[in-house]
Amino acid sequence: QVQLVESGGGLVQAGGSLRLSCAASGRTFSSYAMGWFRQAPGKEREFVGAINWSGGITYYADSVKGRFTISRDNAKSTVYLQMINLKPEDTAVYYCAAKATTSGYYVQSREYEYWGQGTQVTVSS
Repeated sequence: QVQLVESGGGLVQAGGSLRLSCAASGRTFSSYAMGWFRQAPGKEREFVGAINWSGGITYYADSVKGRFTISRDNAKSTVYLQMINLKPEDTAVYYCAAKATTSGYYVQSREYEYWGQGTQVTVSS
């Protein structure tokens, strides 16, 4: 069992930056691939980015590529989502997710076993 708690969301102007954190507790964090997803009002949850167990491999949705960066600190059991040049269309609740695997990264939300409660990111124009 893994518990995930996101933080760092808030209100920011377009062009601004935020860094989200996802702190994990429970089993060995380094045994998990991690993902970030987001859900805007009235829309389905969508993939943002993912990172493998070591942090050596990352993958991003086209909509955030070049603006968002995922990293992890296994010693702190935390994964981060650094967001720069934010746009109003980035407004959503952001969720982190974990999958028990040391094999690669995952894009589909159904692959993930554990989810955080989400943190709101609002980008004003």
